[in-house]
Amino acid sequence: MNEQFAHEDYGEPDGSNATLTSPISQDGRPENSRRYLIPARQGRAVRLNQGQHLTIINTYGTQVCDMWSFYAHSPREFLSMEHVRPWLNRLTPRVGDQLVTNHRRPILTLLEDTSPGIHDTTIASCDIYRYSTLGVEGYHDNCADNLKMALQAITLRAPEVPSPFNLWMNTPYKSDGTLDWLPTVSKAGDYMVFRAELDCVVVMSACPQDLVPVNGKDCIPHDLHFEVS
Repeated sequence: MNEQFAHEDYGEPDGSNATLTSPISQDGRPENSRRYLIPARQGRAVRLNQGQHLTIINTYGTQVCDMWSFYAHSPREFLSMEHVRPWLNRLTPRVGDQLVTNHRRPILTLLEDTSPGIHDTTIASCDIYRYSTLGVEGYHDNCADNLKMALQAITLRAPEVPSPFNLWMNTPYKSDGTLDWLPTVSKAGDYMVFRAELDCVVVMSACPQDLVPVNGKDCIPHDLHFEVS
């Protein structure tokens, strides 16, 4: 193997925020039924045992959540949108659907969704390169770094940045094949419930996007919350 590729490290963020120093616990294990905060522009990681339920709450109704899930015993197996779409034979999961890994094994099942069900499985996480193309000079909080920092905060490392499940993100394809970047259609307090089908680590990022209106018409990111039961 080429030595440069053999030693490439994809787990180091390009900047930092409080995600790196604010894990929910030292190892990411939650207290059952405790409501945890994901501050706007930050991310958090949580360990789930097989069978546990994770509820992610769109507290203000306008916030997109980038979500990833890694198999706890082998982080190179992870929730993969590229594999979920052919598994389900559609773009967007619905209640009752299993979400699979890059090894085509169910890792999460979507049990409840109180929103209209508008989510995205095609758009990569925002990163420093995305904000650079939008005219940002210098560092901007981003979901890719939030993933890396949330894992580092519980002494884990991201093997790569998989394409996320973008909860509540409203990016419809138009008849001419182009995309729209629209505000969420969820309301304050909408939530989604997932069951862990494998021991896993789930990472959630309250997307920092403030240049296109995916986080509401005012382009202001907001907090999210989550619980484990």
